[in-house]
Amino acid sequence: MKRSTILDSINTPADLRRINAQNLQQVADELRAETINAVAVTGGHLGAGLGVVELTVALHYVFDTPNDKLIWDVGHQAYPHKILTGRRDRIRTLRQGGGLSGFTKRAESEYDCFGAAHSSTSISAALGFATARDLGKKTNHVVCVIGDGAMSAGMAYEAMNNAGTAKSRLIVILNDNEMSIAPPVGAMSAYLTRLLSSPAYMSLRGLGKQFAERLPEFIRERAARAEGLARGFVTGGTLFEELGFYYIGVVDGHDLNQLVPILENVRDAKEGPILVHIRTQKGKGYAPAEASSDKGHAVVKFDVNTGKQNKTKSAAPSYTKVFGESLVKEAKKDDRIIAITAAMPSGTGVDIFQKAFPERAFDVGIAEQHAVTFAAGLAAEGFKPFAAIYSTFLQRAYDQVVHDVAIQRLPVRFAIDRAGLVGADGPTHAGSFDLAYLGCLPGFVIMAAGDEAELVHMVATAAAIDDRPSAFRYPRGEGVGVPLPEFGTPLEIGRGRIVRQGGMVALLSLGARLSECLKAADALTARGISTTVADARFAKPIDGDLILRLARAHEILITIEEGAIGGFGAHVLQFLAENGALEQRGFKARCMVLPDVFFDQDSPPAMYAKAGLDANGIVAKVFDLLEGEPRSIRLKRVAADHRRANGLSGAAV
Repeated sequence: MKRSTILDSINTPADLRRINAQNLQQVADELRAETINAVAVTGGHLGAGLGVVELTVALHYVFDTPNDKLIWDVGHQAYPHKILTGRRDRIRTLRQGGGLSGFTKRAESEYDCFGAAHSSTSISAALGFATARDLGKKTNHVVCVIGDGAMSAGMAYEAMNNAGTAKSRLIVILNDNEMSIAPPVGAMSAYLTRLLSSPAYMSLRGLGKQFAERLPEFIRERAARAEGLARGFVTGGTLFEELGFYYIGVVDGHDLNQLVPILENVRDAKEGPILVHIRTQKGKGYAPAEASSDKGHAVVKFDVNTGKQNKTKSAAPSYTKVFGESLVKEAKKDDRIIAITAAMPSGTGVDIFQKAFPERAFDVGIAEQHAVTFAAGLAAEGFKPFAAIYSTFLQRAYDQVVHDVAIQRLPVRFAIDRAGLVGADGPTHAGSFDLAYLGCLPGFVIMAAGDEAELVHMVATAAAIDDRPSAFRYPRGEGVGVPLPEFGTPLEIGRGRIVRQGGMVALLSLGARLSECLKAADALTARGISTTVADARFAKPIDGDLILRLARAHEILITIEEGAIGGFGAHVLQFLAENGALEQRGFKARCMVLPDVFFDQDSPPAMYAKAGLDANGIVAKVFDLLEGEPRSIRLKRVAADHRRANGLSGAAV
């Protein structure tokens, strides 16, 4: 029989606040165990959540959530928060179809006041909440939690600068679990932090400011500088003070005896924006996570006792690995090739390049805008930068792509990982829009790999393009298992290929739906509908000759892509219209794209089935178009086409 725990009595933070403070550590221990056991079943982001267990308990204990607003940055660390806020009974559905999101999500709970899956948004959002509170004459608190990695993004500093100027009552928790930006936590540091957060010190400091205002300006400035520097030497907070925040730190983020009274002091303070700097350990309390190089950042299902993950080995390499290894081969031939990533070296394959050419690989941190313009500067000086950035994160640097790269026609090469639907990470990480948002930019060359062998050739193609920007996109996960060429061969710009020749229906694929198009062609041919499959390869410039040939030789032309409305298919229809092909009698052209919705998390096959972009969906689309013809005419055409394909003769059915 399962032993009852304190956690069993907590359904909401209100229940937590009724517990004796002496029992909070037991709550934290039980919460950590529950988080580990849940993620063992579902997979997901483990290390970040384990690092903030005590902080999560302390925040919900001290603040009156959801009336007080608690905003998490990124959301990787929000699993313990979900357990404490009425979602424990569903925590083993994390990142599953129909289950809980792996990130904070407004539609999921009133305790998720702001959705987050991209980093560095929390301070901006919190300032918005605080300003709305002030305008509405309310008195609730606004607290946000941001990691030290997320603090590397310019958006965080823009928000801090604005908050410091506005002097809104706002609390920022800086969760430092990697970077050494402050002295080690110790007894003296803990004592001083408690002192600096106390009402007595804040009151004394306030009196000091009032007194200083009566002094001559040059004395006042020197006194303020001396006080700030003195506290900066002790706590490392000078930078934040300069941005207008009252700095408190460093706090041991795993010591509830420190956290609770400090947060209570901060809650009751009348100061403007306050930053509390805490030190935590990612993966805290679970030995396998603590011992791993990434501290258990992202894991698949695993054995709780050993930490061994249930990873399945595929015969086919991942697209990410193929990119990394192909780029290394190109770099061996050309010492001008540079690899750039924005805090995702292993996620993008740049870590492979980094091992081979450490001096030519640059991880700029969570700073996609900087990454793009940094690449533009390198390109302007004759280097060949490859900016490897997830599709969803490249959205954050769109102005830089337009202004600093496209307008100047600089040959920056964008390696766009995670194209299309990505599964468990859901809509915030889907690469749905890059074909549309890059395809409208003049001068861009845009490619999409139909399989992993094509990706090898596209890396070589991008390396050879020296007169304009280029991009090539590819999905997450393993390839389809085609043989890989030893070296890539540059493709002719704007030229597609016929993969299978048919006679009645033409499927024009862009990207990794190619294998599903081939399956659909098999199913259609088996039912007497001869089908051509073509791989466009290029979304821009499109292969006009190929498109016109397909339109003139087939009754139906369907484009298929893993992108939103306004991408490759829109360009094809525009081209067909301009060339009069849409006026052909009996000819039909359609586009199959991602539906105009955001898809919640699920397995990629299930998501593509819902989107109608699998083989079954393609077959259904063809028959929908055929249903528009009179039955006798359609059957005659199908039968005649079937006879031609099989070299037969005879009367029509």
